[in-house]
Amino acid sequence: MGHARAALACPTRVGYRGSVKKTGGHRVLRVATVAWSALLGALGCASERPGGPATVTVSGSVLGAEGRILRRQLERFDRETPDIRVEMRPTPDAADLRHQLYVQWLNARATDPDILQVDAIWTPEFAAAGWILPLDRFAPDTAAFFPVTIEANRWRGDLFALPWFVDVGMLYWRTDLFSEPPETWDALERAVIPIVAGGSPRYGLVWQGARYEGLVTVFLEYLGGFGGRILDGDRVTVQEPPGVLALTTMRDQIHRTGVVPRRVLTWHEEEPRFAFQNGEAALMRNWPYAAGPMQDSTQSRVAGRFAVAPMPAGPGGRHTAAFGGAQLAINAFSPEAAAAWLVIEYLTRPEQMLERASIVGQFPTRTAVYDDPALADALAIPPAQARAIVEAAVPRPVTPVYTQLSEILQIQLHRALSLQAEPRDALARAGSEMQALLDRAGLGRGGVAVR
Repeated sequence: MGHARAALACPTRVGYRGSVKKTGGHRVLRVATVAWSALLGALGCASERPGGPATVTVSGSVLGAEGRILRRQLERFDRETPDIRVEMRPTPDAADLRHQLYVQWLNARATDPDILQVDAIWTPEFAAAGWILPLDRFAPDTAAFFPVTIEANRWRGDLFALPWFVDVGMLYWRTDLFSEPPETWDALERAVIPIVAGGSPRYGLVWQGARYEGLVTVFLEYLGGFGGRILDGDRVTVQEPPGVLALTTMRDQIHRTGVVPRRVLTWHEEEPRFAFQNGEAALMRNWPYAAGPMQDSTQSRVAGRFAVAPMPAGPGGRHTAAFGGAQLAINAFSPEAAAAWLVIEYLTRPEQMLERASIVGQFPTRTAVYDDPALADALAIPPAQARAIVEAAVPRPVTPVYTQLSEILQIQLHRALSLQAEPRDALARAGSEMQALLDRAGLGRGGVAVR
């Protein structure tokens, strides 16, 4: 990380807008000056260098409502902080393409963009590569955020990204078919089997079962429901009894009980949404984005007739939601790191999160925002339900080689679910290959432990 520190240059001419209300111009100016001087001192900068406003570039999604709200907030920041000029750097909206672009830029030590919108599973990868800066030097108020959102963004004890908005897997259930959401897998199956047998709706539970990252997140929720984990520190544990029980449950729901239709094995996010939205499914596992369109009575047959809850749990486990969402990180090669931090601090304030929730429907990462009555009008689902699910969230393995681990697991999960292998055998192979990968990367203990 030596080159990362060297890249942390003092800003050319940067202003700081304090959080003090404008009740007295001189007092605000004095607080802003003291706060900014303290930040410069912490970074080892004796004084501001002469020149024009610092330019900070922000990269990420700029499509649709996400792009509109980001532009609005950055324009407001520009007006309130004249010594920093912010520019947007559009990137592909598809996560895999954005990841590829970031890797190309950062591997080439590009200084632009200064701020990166990153997926939670990228944070340890970029941190271990020395591509993003540790943020602890800026003293972020980590206690204000949900613990899982901070945990997912730490690597080797340091915080490398600040959580911007939360994505979590959740159970959508029909309030006209159930009086309450099923708490356990046994309860779900008892309730759903008669419904499916009656033919209306035609499906019981639908989820993302194609061979891609979405399948891993679904499995993670079943796995946590039985008390298991994919990794325990530097040891692969996915092949242990909770993992076998979780994958066997998924397989049996498809091929034995018929609770889950076989066609989910080719489905991504949108196919389950359309099935549930069109009234063809009693239950659905999906992300928060689905709630908005499904509450629109002009296009949804279940508008006003569904609610959300954490996924069910089994013996020895707990309700589990796969954690996702966006984080904001600072390019390690940026010459404007201090100014970039001020932009990140602004974008992750409670008022910006509330506005983002009202425009885009994305869940805030700060716990206090869920106590704001205005959030009820902003989200398509009640904030109390959303908070309960976020509190059940767990991160996917926080490791620089997560992408490669996931690819191994995807293959073996799908083989078991399509009856090409027994769950125990599939997970044993996955566990062996995953541990070998960790060991080669210097991140493992040299063997797979089996209880």
